[in-house]
Amino acid sequence: MAARSARTTRKPPARKAVRRRPAARRKPAPRPKRVEAVPARYGTATPHLIVSPCAQALEYYRKAFGATVLSTMPGPGGLLMHAEMRIGDSIVMLADEQPPMGGQPTPRKTPRSAGATTGGVMLYVPDTDAVYARAVAAGGTGSMPPADQFWGDRYAQVEDPFGHVWALATHLRDVSEEEMRAAMASMGPPPG
Repeated sequence: MAARSARTTRKPPARKAVRRRPAARRKPAPRPKRVEAVPARYGTATPHLIVSPCAQALEYYRKAFGATVLSTMPGPGGLLMHAEMRIGDSIVMLADEQPPMGGQPTPRKTPRSAGATTGGVMLYVPDTDAVYARAVAAGGTGSMPPADQFWGDRYAQVEDPFGHVWALATHLRDVSEEEMRAAMASMGPPPG
């Protein structure tokens, strides 16, 4: 019996200490890339012109204003549903004239189809006279030749072959509001 009691009082063998590894850290799920409200290549206001034929207009703008075509999206019948060009640091969007679609209540018309020009694009350029001459040579119609204006710009206007009016200006000097008002007052009332 003595042998038996020795067994019962005996300590169990020591266990090896088990080192627990820290729980694997989960990598956080990747955050979705933040999308900017205004895409980086655009300004907050971007002109959108309806011109037909749009492909010819893009070529005219390249010759007249040094435009670079960024993209074109052809649609049914060879029409351009959407195009983008860059002039200087600005983007201008364009599309061919098309019937109403996609919930548009009215057709999109060119100035020629509508019978009126209701707006235009203003371009600040390094040399108004040179750009005016180039735009006319490319097929535009000079509607106001370059001249120094009371507001401080050398200014001209060209109507492109598609009916849009492009104002061209080179800023020459800063003019205060008081100087502008005085200059306008000296011109008298508008004719008519």
